[in-house]
Amino acid sequence: MAITINIYYSGEGGNAKKFAEEMVSGGTVKATRAEEGNLRYEYFFPMDDNETVLLIDRWKDQSSLDKHHASPVMKKITELRNKYNLHMRVERYISDETEIAAADKKYIRE
Repeated sequence: MAITINIYYSGEGGNAKKFAEEMVSGGTVKATRAEEGNLRYEYFFPMDDNETVLLIDRWKDQSSLDKHHASPVMKKITELRNKYNLHMRVERYISDETEIAAADKKYIRE
């Protein structure tokens, strides 16, 4: 039961992208990826919205996510969000670990 969280960071004046760039250049992304239970931590940029960055954040379980939230890394993330005055919209998904249905597989090109 993995947990995937999509976080849409929005700001003004390119601040969301600056935030993501500082997360990478400052080593915070690397530190988060090294945390026990982290399965994915990647930023994406919507083509039609220059003021938003999407983070796809995936954790092994709730316990791993709770430890991340209590970590010094999370403190740094919070500081950077405040520095860039970002607002967030969050979507949370729990994977059911079932195989992709045969009817759906015909649309997937690997």
